[in-house]
Amino acid sequence: MQYTSCYRSPIGDILLAADDVGLTGLWFEGQKYFALHLDQEHEEREIPLFTEVKRWLDVYFAGREPEFDVPLHLMGSEFQNAVWKILCAIPYGKTMTYGEIAKQIAAERGMKRMAAQAVGGAVGHNEISIIVPCHRVVGTNGSLTGYGGGIDKKVKLLKLEQVDMQSFFVPRKGTAL
Repeated sequence: MQYTSCYRSPIGDILLAADDVGLTGLWFEGQKYFALHLDQEHEEREIPLFTEVKRWLDVYFAGREPEFDVPLHLMGSEFQNAVWKILCAIPYGKTMTYGEIAKQIAAERGMKRMAAQAVGGAVGHNEISIIVPCHRVVGTNGSLTGYGGGIDKKVKLLKLEQVDMQSFFVPRKGTAL
């Protein structure tokens, strides 16, 4: 059984979803792939995990790095889970490129190379926004592309983490704008 709850963040309302294992979803209202894998049979109920997740989000939106983890239940392919594991390792206030993630996965798998676009697909299907920090992934050229919650939210999240934004830009056209 999945449970849901809402959280009002300074940059938009968020829907939380969880099961008995951990957090399964954290989506900004109206974002791309919103609640894509939320069970049709779910119950809106405040469970203890949501108290912890909301406390984590309160610390985060206060401009501080939360110093505790919440249980996650990442549900994806082996490749997606490998990408999401790397996302979770990107330090607060830092960024990483799609290409860097592709190189890291290729090295882990003994491959010469991997397409950054494949990584982009996995990043784009991350169901647990913010806590699995896909907003910290940027284009090699400094493009702030590829955030399902919207580029405006990506910029706000990076600024909240005090990322130096001088080398980044918002593309005029492209995907996930």
